[in-house]
Amino acid sequence: MNETLSARYYLAPDFVCYDAVTQPVSNPATEEAFAERAVMQPRDIEAIVAEVGVAQAGWCRLDAKSRAAYLHRLASRIEETDMTECAVLMSREMGKPYPEAIGEVANCAPIFRYYAEMARDDAGKVAGSTQAGSLQFSRYEPYGVSVHIMPFNFPILLACWTVAASLAAGNGCIIKPAEATTLSTLKFMSVFDVLPKGLVACLPGDAATGALLIECENTHAVAFTGSVAAGRKVAAAAAGRMKPSVIEAGGSDPMIISASAPIEVAAAGAVTGAFHLSGQVCTSTERIYVVDEVHDRFVRAFADATSRLRIGSGLEKSEIGPLVSQAARQKVERLVADAIARGAECVCGGRVPAGRTRGWFFEPTILTGCRPDMDIMKEEVFGPVAAIVRVPDFETAVAMANDSPFGLGASIFTTDLAEAHEAAERLQAGMVWINNPMIDNDALPFGGWKSSGLGRELGRQGLDAFRRSKMVILDHKPVVQDWWYPYPDDWFLETGGRKHV
Repeated sequence: MNETLSARYYLAPDFVCYDAVTQPVSNPATEEAFAERAVMQPRDIEAIVAEVGVAQAGWCRLDAKSRAAYLHRLASRIEETDMTECAVLMSREMGKPYPEAIGEVANCAPIFRYYAEMARDDAGKVAGSTQAGSLQFSRYEPYGVSVHIMPFNFPILLACWTVAASLAAGNGCIIKPAEATTLSTLKFMSVFDVLPKGLVACLPGDAATGALLIECENTHAVAFTGSVAAGRKVAAAAAGRMKPSVIEAGGSDPMIISASAPIEVAAAGAVTGAFHLSGQVCTSTERIYVVDEVHDRFVRAFADATSRLRIGSGLEKSEIGPLVSQAARQKVERLVADAIARGAECVCGGRVPAGRTRGWFFEPTILTGCRPDMDIMKEEVFGPVAAIVRVPDFETAVAMANDSPFGLGASIFTTDLAEAHEAAERLQAGMVWINNPMIDNDALPFGGWKSSGLGRELGRQGLDAFRRSKMVILDHKPVVQDWWYPYPDDWFLETGGRKHV
């Protein structure tokens, strides 16, 4: 086993070989173990948190311009670093096609530049005074040390979203990588060498590691991306410690295909929405509501476009890689079997690909005739499956799309301007995409409604998640105010009921 794959943790700017409990790392395309990852122990977690806290005390005293210079330097380091090995590790760990893996790390630099300047531009607010001679303002200050508990599907990009905001706000950061993508995350961490010593750490581990980091008295804010069940536990644990948290908890995103939709464009968009990263995206399209008038044409075009997708490992020429684990595929198989047993028709897919006897592959699957009572319409699938419901009209589509405990994203294909505006207003989701699913923007807030999360990443709200406000009242000429104690006698009720006004 070479040094890159050895069990270790990172504390800027050093990697530390760690005599710890280790777990094997297996390739989901082959089921073969190729490395080991560490599980940090409680005694060491406390010590590393303390070191990050020391570094943060100096970092928060830097002026905004100096912090911005560091973050721009970090962005340049990302742009200049050959990320090939990092992307290959990601493909080997969780099956992501190599073009998506290398694209993920390539998209990390801009978020650091964005928050570097955002934090310089917005440091507080001067309010209209409530009293003559008084300067009254608010200022933003960091919480301290933030904890970032990451998912396997976008392990590096999503970490950068919240780490960039937290660093810009003046915090130190501790990343707890997903178990399935520990190695690629650690490989990426070397870019943080340009920051002050000890300011950023990456601590491998499991759910217990994340729980310890949340419970630690010397951590002060939490960012989490994962399942709804895990998100609720994280939110409750953080609230129990009075720590703010940003929770992105997944969803079951609906897509509406309107009667006016351009069918070929809609079919291509649905393929990407449903099958990108084998459906293992929090904003994957899982429920598709198709207006009766165009239902059959859309299904044919969707199935035709899906048939052109290639299945293979992340390092082959393929769009559809394996699911991350056996358990993930078993869940997909269960939901598909339940839908078919309840009357859904499998237009394509619905099985393990022929010849793929090893690895956790599943064919991209289209189901029609789906109904609200099917499990596949009520759970997050997180696999390459699109469940189609035929609806009579746009109104019914919106109502059924909203009939869900989830509310992360929603999308629609339409050329009717009124429908586009109605969808933007009425769909109950944190993001709405019209004719262009899944895209994001560093300057706009990302997050869900209902069970899909709390708080926001990206945009100004993403920065505010990692800083707290302080009201300051400054009287530059100290004087005795007329409302201070003791009160004048004529302010009190007197005989006869007279009082000061």
